[in-house]
Amino acid sequence: MFNTVTLLITHYNRSKSLQRLLQAFVDQKIEFAGIVVSDDCSSAAHLDYLNELKDLFNFTLVTTPKNGGLGNNINKGLDVITTPYILYVQEDFDPLPGYATHLQDAIDIMEERPEMDITRFYAYFKYPYLKPFRKGFSEMIFKIWYPGYRKFHAYSDHPHLRRSTFTQKFGRYAEGLNVERTEFLMVISFLKNKGKGMFYEDHKGLFEQINTSVEPSTMERKGLKHLDNPIMWAAKALYRNVVHTIKVLS
Repeated sequence: MFNTVTLLITHYNRSKSLQRLLQAFVDQKIEFAGIVVSDDCSSAAHLDYLNELKDLFNFTLVTTPKNGGLGNNINKGLDVITTPYILYVQEDFDPLPGYATHLQDAIDIMEERPEMDITRFYAYFKYPYLKPFRKGFSEMIFKIWYPGYRKFHAYSDHPHLRRSTFTQKFGRYAEGLNVERTEFLMVISFLKNKGKGMFYEDHKGLFEQINTSVEPSTMERKGLKHLDNPIMWAAKALYRNVVHTIKVLS
């Protein structure tokens, strides 16, 4: 049992996906000190099902009378957690077999390296500047003069382990903004406040993102639209590099 870790799941209108995620942890016999599901004003049908799942999986359900966006959803979930570590997972990700071993490795590393604020388990792309540590984990190295905009992506909302003191150091999540803007502001805060973290090099080897036709993704990341257009991709990369640099240095 991971008795120093609370599992935090943000949820919106994907109760079957949530059930699949929770069952994946059960199937792997992964137990936490607690589970918090933070719901962003799902429909009545999904809320009814959440209450059924709450009894089945024994989690704390945090709700809201109106949709507040991702920032608000994360904040209100974090507010009820008291354990030293938080495993944050959105409801459309499932842990792959053997995940418990890697989670324990991450905890051991963060216990050994108290300067580490976060350990990342999933990303769309590999962080470009890594210093190998052990057991597949590497330290993310950020220098403002390193080339490429991907160096800025040291923080992500994808599955990760963090210390419960994370928001004390980097602030609460911005509320009332779209997903990309909310994440961008936390990225900037993480870098400006000299955040440090570990990254699992096989960046798609621990979690699988699952979107079904019945419960498609409720989040759209606009940046992914340009990946098939090299001119637009290059222009966007240059723009991001300039903007991010200004933000971090300001």
